Amino acid sequence: MTHDTRPALLSAALDAASRGWHVFPLRPGSKPPALHGERSCTGTGECARGHVKWEQRATTDPNRIRTAWSRAPFNVGIACGPSGLLVVDLDVPKEKSSSYAPCGATTFAALWERAGHAVPDTYRVRTASGGTHLYFTVPPGVRLANTASTIADAVDTRGWGGYVVAAGSTTPAGTYEPLNAPEPAPLPAWLLSILQPVTAPSGMPLRLPAVDGSRAALAALERECATVAAAAEGARNMTLNRSVFKVGRFVAWGDLPRQVAEDAFQGTGEAAGLTAAECRTTIRSALDSSIRKARPREAA
Repeated sequence: MTHDTRPALLSAALDAASRGWHVFPLRPGSKPPALHGERSCTGTGECARGHVKWEQRATTDPNRIRTAWSRAPFNVGIACGPSGLLVVDLDVPKEKSSSYAPCGATTFAALWERAGHAVPDTYRVRTASGGTHLYFTVPPGVRLANTASTIADAVDTRGWGGYVVAAGSTTPAGTYEPLNAPEPAPLPAWLLSILQPVTAPSGMPLRLPAVDGSRAALAALERECATVAAAAEGARNMTLNRSVFKVGRFVAWGDLPRQVAEDAFQGTGEAAGLTAAECRTTIRSALDSSIRKARPREAA
């Protein structure tokens, strides 16, 4: 006799909704949304005026929730943006035997330590894979997008355009379980500042600070910073990566201090509209790669 999990999952959905979190059904025993995609949309019902995605269909209405979860034992998805949440996903190494794979909890704790703070007590959920979701509330009117390992290795965030699997949901790997703290803590201002994109100023000339380095290295740095500043939205991070890589050879040759390159690209990237976290991650990765692959000066 198969155990009916619908009552428990309905309870989990109603509990999340009672907190003001917008929920929607996920496939039974899995994580993808249990809603039709845009390609298979018939343009009827809720979609009569255009396809309605999971983020727009997520709800806190108890009646709609009861109707949906009466049909099948759906897992519960929480749409983070409409719920006013920023959820930090701390991954665990996929290969548990590898000592080199980063642990999200460790790198996230180190980030807080560098900022001079302790990780606050907030609502947490242990994921089926053994990772952790930390829930934070976002100030009204603030829209934070998703990130992937931009604020720290093995640390992702879910905001607008992202969702998490709610406590009480079950997959073949295990159950999502609430840990401690009944309510989410407010997102700290210092963490908000590195997640929130900076509005790019229009028509502002590029001005690099006075820095040390050879004439050729400084010329290359200024040229590539200008390229980043002029990059179109959606191509800025890729442009930053490419430009930093080009300048990295001057760092490898000793013509330009690494800190000078990092500071110049950091300021330019943030002014172009990238988050501080995105810039730091991209700059560090591109410089490391460029320095490692740089050919000797005479062979360049």
